[in-house]
Amino acid sequence: MLKKLLIVILWVVLAVAGGLGWSYQQVKASLNQTVTQQENVLLTVKTGTSFRGLLAQLDQEKIIPVSIWSRWIPRLEPQLTRLKSGTYQITPTMALHDILTLVVSGREHQFAITLVEGDRFVDWRAQLKEAPYVVHATQAMTEAEIAAEIGADVEKLEGYLLPETYHYTAGTTDLELLRRAYRQMTRLLAEAWEGRDEAIPLKNPYEALIMASIIEKETAVDHERTVVSSVFMNRLKKGMRLQTDPTVIYGMGERYDGNIRKRDLRTPTPYNTYTIFGLPPTPIAMPSQASVLAAVNPQTSNYYYFVADGKGGHKFSTTLREHNRAVRDYLRTLKQNK
Repeated sequence: MLKKLLIVILWVVLAVAGGLGWSYQQVKASLNQTVTQQENVLLTVKTGTSFRGLLAQLDQEKIIPVSIWSRWIPRLEPQLTRLKSGTYQITPTMALHDILTLVVSGREHQFAITLVEGDRFVDWRAQLKEAPYVVHATQAMTEAEIAAEIGADVEKLEGYLLPETYHYTAGTTDLELLRRAYRQMTRLLAEAWEGRDEAIPLKNPYEALIMASIIEKETAVDHERTVVSSVFMNRLKKGMRLQTDPTVIYGMGERYDGNIRKRDLRTPTPYNTYTIFGLPPTPIAMPSQASVLAAVNPQTSNYYYFVADGKGGHKFSTTLREHNRAVRDYLRTLKQNK
């Protein structure tokens, strides 16, 4: 009888061991279950989501089929239950184990927004409004209120924010992004002013910012920026008006319809550099780092004029006679290309 009992016990132990081994393999298999989506998808894990809640979410959102064995994962790998809320990117190559590891790590998906040089603050506000997963905290705020919130002691933010590609996670506010852009421009401007050419006819960093914004609107050709800067510096030193069209356009505001007419050049506004001497009162756009650096370290030249050359760049001239010839050449090129 004792021998039979021992045999029975042995069989029970083997059966239990076999069952446990088989169960272990089923749980492991569930962890190796792969994503069914063919493209990248975003998974948002809310604060307080439980392990089973996440499994249900993965199944409901058709990201990955979850088997009943997945519920036993905490027994096998308890570290995979320490979930962190956030928005994560799930790729088609991932398995359930990879997803859980990602959510436990807290490595949220990084979105990107490129705030473009040469744009105005109103353009940036519109772009931020459309940015995915950004919390729009500034919707009911004025420009002055936004400036105060990000630490800028100004009424207008034109020019004060550095154009750049900014990365952010879901739930980031537009205020946070603007604050980062303001801090980066503040840092850049301070360093640029510290390393400026002492001969430039600019009194302070703010004037450099205004000049940088004009340079930004005048050329998108990198190697031309310091040359354009030299033209404006030469004109300022000689007491000449800057006579730059982008300042006229900015001063026209909503009246600008895509064309500048002679009457627009003669109509005074605080920004019309055909009618005022010196710089306009504020920047007219968001200048890039390259334009800021060009504003404080212009190329040395004898140029006082420039006009588009019809090839994407500009023709620079020393005298008015040369400039008028360049203008005629440009108009002839335009006529030929029509």
